[in-house]
Amino acid sequence: MIHYVSRMQPAFKVGLVARWVMLLLVASSLAACATRPVNPPVKSVADDKMYSFERKGQNEAQAKTLVALAFSGGGTRAAAFSYGVLETLNRTEFVNSNGKKSRMIDHVDVITGVSGGSFTALAYGLYGDKLFDQYEQKFLKRNVQSELIARSLNPINWGYLSSTGWGRSELAADLYDEILFDGATFADLDRKDGPVIAVSATDLATGSRIMFTHSNFDAMCTDLGAFRLSRAAAASSAVPVVLSPLTINNYGGSCGKRMPLWFTPFLNTKNPPRPAARTLERIQELNALMNGGEPYLHLVDGGISDNLGLRGGLDVFNWMEALREAGHTTPFDHVQQIVVVVVNSVSTPKTDWNKSEDPPGTIPILVKAAGVPIDRYSNEQIEYLRDIEARWNAMRSLRDLPAIQRISKKNSNAALEAVRKVPNAKIYTINVSFAGVPDPNERDYLNQLPTSFVLPDEAVDRLRAAAGAALLNSPDFQQLLSDVHARIVEEPTTPHFQNAPEHQEKSPVNIDPGS
Repeated sequence: MIHYVSRMQPAFKVGLVARWVMLLLVASSLAACATRPVNPPVKSVADDKMYSFERKGQNEAQAKTLVALAFSGGGTRAAAFSYGVLETLNRTEFVNSNGKKSRMIDHVDVITGVSGGSFTALAYGLYGDKLFDQYEQKFLKRNVQSELIARSLNPINWGYLSSTGWGRSELAADLYDEILFDGATFADLDRKDGPVIAVSATDLATGSRIMFTHSNFDAMCTDLGAFRLSRAAAASSAVPVVLSPLTINNYGGSCGKRMPLWFTPFLNTKNPPRPAARTLERIQELNALMNGGEPYLHLVDGGISDNLGLRGGLDVFNWMEALREAGHTTPFDHVQQIVVVVVNSVSTPKTDWNKSEDPPGTIPILVKAAGVPIDRYSNEQIEYLRDIEARWNAMRSLRDLPAIQRISKKNSNAALEAVRKVPNAKIYTINVSFAGVPDPNERDYLNQLPTSFVLPDEAVDRLRAAAGAALLNSPDFQQLLSDVHARIVEEPTTPHFQNAPEHQEKSPVNIDPGS
């Protein structure tokens, strides 16, 4: 028997080698024809796209409240934590002044997302309430990471991976299509009766935030509607080195795109109002896209430029204030309440580095050096939003004082004008993070969870529960519930946002404080 096996070994080896050679030949042949998906150019763009946050404000002119959710990055940890917030909002019910019941999730107008949070944002935009029946099995409790690794190691994909512009992120996008998005594009979101979904990536060359919105894609003279959701998610979560940049074409300057009208009042102003001055960088980024000087953009993880997905909202608030101060109208002048729920899944794992004389190794240092500035900046963004909230509240209080009203009628100066024209909207800043979880042991557990695309089922369930606990534990959320007379119910009302027929109109429902 031993002699028989030894005689057969060469034949076995020859057969094995032959199979590998055949696979390599197949891979090589695929390399010749492998090309990355190319976003096509458009000859012209409309200035009034329906699928935008600005148009959302105009279309729902009867609505008094705008609700925005911002989902941070953090792999499956972020995806599960943000999903837990959606589940809780699905169980938050209120009755308006007309006696009509609805869920708070029905009134979400926009969801931003980066990296891991982009999956939850895009999936909810695509599936609506059906997500609550599918998301766990399709994505959260799936070992996405091992599937990505297996595809990268499969010789059948080596040809694609070696071709120009087609890297691991394109491989990841194909996987996300198979398991979650089913080939859907942003045009599919446009046809839904749901919130505007705005996920973002980072331009590797400039560090600019690239949002998958009409404003950005119109500036590049390309069609957002034709862009696959899976590629947007792949770009938004393309961690440098681990995953390759995802490349898109920029045709800026070829379609006659103009700067959005609400940007124009301060474009040529030497001394713009301070709120406008703080967002001029955004104008420069859009101008760079429209100039078309860079024909390609190599996109990486959106968390590098905006780990909370909050910068877009801050830009809107600054421009609202600046335009009002300058005497211009905004799409949101009718809004009385703006609710911003920041879902921050940033973890702060404990280390014992300071207990040893020896410093940590090179890799831990690099990881920490990359993560600490992002985390610190994320906290600064939340505090900046709270500063805007406090400033608007204070200015409205001054405006409503009889003495100030009498003075403003007799005298006019820049300071009084700023007070008189402050936006009317009250901002609710609701920060949902691990720090808000009441149980200290649970906080410690959550902070030790890694940033990856695989977690134990138990961790997913605990993240979902923790998100609900942190949201309900937020004093700002409790204040909102009190103001709108909302309550948490075990079973939500009849689902609202399903796969709506194409171009179905949504009837706005007001969240009436004090009703």
